[in-house]
Amino acid sequence: MVDDFDQDRVLALAGALERESEHPLADAVVRYVDATDVPRLRATRFRNVTGIGALAEVDGHQVAIGNRRLMESEGVTIGDLGARRDEIASGGRTAVFVAVDGRAVAVIGIADAVRETSAAAVAALHEAGIRVAMLTGDNRATAERIAKELGIDDVIAEVLPEDKAHQVQQLQAQGRTVAMVGDGVNDSPSLVQADVGIAVGAGTDVAIEAADVVLMRSDPLDVPVALTIGRGTLRKMRQNLGWAVGYNAIALPIAAGVFEPAFGLVLRPEVAALSMSGSSFLVAVNALLLKRLRLPAQPADAEPVRDERLQPVG
Repeated sequence: MVDDFDQDRVLALAGALERESEHPLADAVVRYVDATDVPRLRATRFRNVTGIGALAEVDGHQVAIGNRRLMESEGVTIGDLGARRDEIASGGRTAVFVAVDGRAVAVIGIADAVRETSAAAVAALHEAGIRVAMLTGDNRATAERIAKELGIDDVIAEVLPEDKAHQVQQLQAQGRTVAMVGDGVNDSPSLVQADVGIAVGAGTDVAIEAADVVLMRSDPLDVPVALTIGRGTLRKMRQNLGWAVGYNAIALPIAAGVFEPAFGLVLRPEVAALSMSGSSFLVAVNALLLKRLRLPAQPADAEPVRDERLQPVG
């Protein structure tokens, strides 16, 4: 933070702007600011600049919060804060600039909070033979820190929202079947592009409409659970089709008396009628066995992952 600008003043201006945004990083800023005693200000003329930040007028000041590209587009000189931003980013945190009236006054460092079930979700996907990739607009250092912590295979970082669908398309061009998990408006094109689009329960209406599958909760572990149930259901469908075809291929000729001349094999009409229900019985019982499907779960001895959100810096 620059020497002649009060930290509480910066937080008050930043909190007012971020309250108008729906971005997860903005939510982290708002919750941090609301936990302090700084004045609660109101933002007007809010404008979201997709992928790089947001602008608004707060308490008579023009406030901008975003990455380096936003500062450059607004003609804001970063100065010494650029080095501070690089230091924050190299530590695996997302760094955003705060500019007031065309002047960069502070950098805010935000650490993504990893959900307790995220590591178990990635492990379950690996167990199912699925390669996991992270597609994010965050800086590469932050993305790689989280990927290393969770065991994610591939990292595609610093991607603009409009380029996410293109990245999915590139993976498909490599012959991969892609399931995309997202929750925001910016994820909608990539959810449509993917072979299977999965929206989490707390996702935006646009993401939910674009997805093929909608999870009822926002728990990462529900992703491998849904895939496991889907695979198990498909397997039961194939088994049931095999049972039904095989049973009827044998029972129908016997019931029709086809084997009576050669083998004397014939069924009385009432027995034949009852036996025809056998295929339905076998299919129903086999379908009920789906309840025995083993679903991915969080290990009982797993330690909660720390939930670090926002730290005011420089």
